[in-house]
Amino acid sequence: MPLPISRYSDPSLTIDRINTHLPIFQNGGIHFSAPDLSSSPTALFWSFNITMASMKLHRDPPFRAEHLGSLLRPAKLLKAREGVIKGAISKDELTKIEDESVKEIVDVQLKAGFRAITDGEYRRHQFWGTFFPGLEGFTVIHDPPADIFRPYMPDIAAFTNTGLNPGESVICTGKIKHVGSTYIDQWNYLKSLVPPDKVKDCKLTLAAPEWYHMRYRNGRAYSKDVYANDDEYFADIAQAYQTELGILYNAGLRNIQFDDPNLAYFCSDSMMSGWKADPLNTCTVEDQLHTYIKLYNDCISHCPPDMHIGVHLCRGNFANSVHFAEGSYDAIATTLFETMKVHTFYLEYDTHRAGGFEPLKHLPLNKSVILGIVTSKFPKLEDPAEMKERVMQAAQFVAEGNNVSKEEALKRLGVSPQCGFASHEAGNAIDWDGMVKKLDLVRSIADSIWEGEA
Repeated sequence: MPLPISRYSDPSLTIDRINTHLPIFQNGGIHFSAPDLSSSPTALFWSFNITMASMKLHRDPPFRAEHLGSLLRPAKLLKAREGVIKGAISKDELTKIEDESVKEIVDVQLKAGFRAITDGEYRRHQFWGTFFPGLEGFTVIHDPPADIFRPYMPDIAAFTNTGLNPGESVICTGKIKHVGSTYIDQWNYLKSLVPPDKVKDCKLTLAAPEWYHMRYRNGRAYSKDVYANDDEYFADIAQAYQTELGILYNAGLRNIQFDDPNLAYFCSDSMMSGWKADPLNTCTVEDQLHTYIKLYNDCISHCPPDMHIGVHLCRGNFANSVHFAEGSYDAIATTLFETMKVHTFYLEYDTHRAGGFEPLKHLPLNKSVILGIVTSKFPKLEDPAEMKERVMQAAQFVAEGNNVSKEEALKRLGVSPQCGFASHEAGNAIDWDGMVKKLDLVRSIADSIWEGEA
């Protein structure tokens, strides 16, 4: 018997039923044809027309002041999570403390004047959450053998160079199938904490679709007994995301942000050199980037026009403010900005590691960039006037690339920290008061440039 998608969805709308309502491609656009599901709230996701080529600039979201999702966990939450591991408290007790903590961090964000409210990723150990382990066909492996990884991936290299291996990973061992959302409970609790008219502003962060592919050596992400090639594997990944996004959309989610350090690794000279030297690779690094962008586009191809889609790129943000990579966006800007069919790019720009603003010349006028000019890694506060000047410099490059005025270019921009404050639950090298001051600073910078705008 097919499984219902989740306890929050129409129990009659099973995975098998959703998979029969896939798109028919017509005239370069996407036309969805589905039976009459008007009695089901999940029908909303499957009854629209969209042409990606005519995608318009999406506003509110994104907002002028943003943060990237993860926020420092309070001590009581970290203690409770440790208590569950040790068997000192039950999972129900942990959930109660998570609920309390999420409510408190929502209040912090509202007080600071943010609209894209998140739950701080408080129910996750690390930023990518449990999407992949929640799919049928994936298996969590503890203490994975080092030889399955591409050693030149910046995060893998950071571990192995210190004599460590990633503590756990997830690998495909069977046919991939979405059998229930691991995000929906997080989302439903978050939306219960804000007024109904503010639900559309709230943001949920999602794992990158190539997360458990790029890190592995060619041929090690899945068994050849399961998938003959990457095309087959990615097709099922995309279908899983389409199903997940449909569930979340019909639960009211309108604002998503993919978190993807992997894409920024394509800016890294050491990664690109390692890729070229790896005899197991069967494509160029440029071709691999195109493949991943196509995967993204397939994952989001069913999203209605009112669902804002963003992707966040950074160069690593591990516990205690560790970064993994360096490199400007020059190598990927044209391909990324022009071919990835998202509305917004959230870009790290707090240090020289990310290079200059020149690549923003390639930003199309129907897309936005949130400039991560405030660091979340350390407590020292940036100078507001200097940050405002940096935004103006970025706007000038957007203007030059599109032959528009700086004022027009500013309509495509916003500001944020460069990454979250706790991509790993242990958090960055900054305390609670420091985090709040950083959020206040982001809000004040935005207000000084876009007065009266969210």
